[in-house]
Amino acid sequence: MSKGFSYSMTLEVISEGFDGKTEWFSPRAGIIPPQTAVLTVVKSLLGDSDVFLSVASCYSENLGHTWSKLICHENSLGRRLEPDGIEVTFCDITPMWHAATGKLLATGHTARYKNGKLIPKLRRRETAYAVYHPATHTWSAWAVMEMPDPEDKFFSCGAGCTQRVDLDNGQILLPVYFMPRKEASDPWRHCYRTTVVRCRFDGQVLKYIEHGDELTVPEPRGLAEPSLICFQGTFFLTLRNDLRGYVTRGSDGLHFEPPIPWCFDDGQELGSYNTQQHWLTLGNKLFLSYTRKGAGNDDVFRHRAPLFLAEVDPERLCVLKQTERLIVPNKGAQLGNFGTVQVSPEESWVLTSEGMQGDARQPYDIQRTISRGANNRIYLVRLHSVNSA
Repeated sequence: MSKGFSYSMTLEVISEGFDGKTEWFSPRAGIIPPQTAVLTVVKSLLGDSDVFLSVASCYSENLGHTWSKLICHENSLGRRLEPDGIEVTFCDITPMWHAATGKLLATGHTARYKNGKLIPKLRRRETAYAVYHPATHTWSAWAVMEMPDPEDKFFSCGAGCTQRVDLDNGQILLPVYFMPRKEASDPWRHCYRTTVVRCRFDGQVLKYIEHGDELTVPEPRGLAEPSLICFQGTFFLTLRNDLRGYVTRGSDGLHFEPPIPWCFDDGQELGSYNTQQHWLTLGNKLFLSYTRKGAGNDDVFRHRAPLFLAEVDPERLCVLKQTERLIVPNKGAQLGNFGTVQVSPEESWVLTSEGMQGDARQPYDIQRTISRGANNRIYLVRLHSVNSA
């Protein structure tokens, strides 16, 4: 840890329990000032990849010390029927307070299914959003943000699992990743591109204004699930890739340096791959939360447990190895679909859940995960700066 700085950590369990058929997956939270927290999580069907049913939420009126029961919102945040028997759902969402309108805005994207499975090819993806109603603890029906050229360039475009920045003027910098129609016909053989969209939000409708640089790398599936943060006047973007995580920075949130692989300060690659990383701050320090190889975790699907936190050197654009701290333990379940939230300048949270799909050898053998102690827990890691230099 940087000299003169330390932080406290508590690991809390919001819920646990596993029915053997479904799981709570990809939890994230937003804060409604002064002390209301709203947690969103998707109900996922086990036995196949990314079969999402509907979004659920719960709330806390004392900053997460006690929580209401989780309620699924099938009518507003659930699946919708399209022609040809296709079902579309809102998923991979991140709620965040929008101060300019006084609204909790959740952004994510859509997924499409037929005969119970994800459409394998030419699967349209859209950036979607919904607004929370605190008086009734309900959500508006999810809507789609209109993009330019949605039938070609932005045919597959979403903000799933991303982390946005709201500007002082109320405009939103929302990272998305996309693939044109022709490439989306075979997404496993092409590369996603990441860009940041500048948006306008009036409390009800999210509108595209422009987008910035289009970033990619010539490695399997390109750059996806981007997360953005503004720290001390500079914008930092972390990006998922099948082989390794990438990072870049820029001065305006739209234009960035060429992405480089995430590394420790000794030059060794971080080892986070094919999953997301997310930012948080504590005091005047920048941190990254991630999973990685090399932690006695070869049994875990894509090495997605345990979950780590480490300080980032914003000048050298690397992770300070000696600051790395294990924040959620490895109990055999993957923890890679997670989120962070800034509660105050001195407090941040990390939220994740135990994904019950299986392990590295047998991704759909649920018993392997159960035998190692996982129970579909939803975790809240509460981090609080003790002092700062």
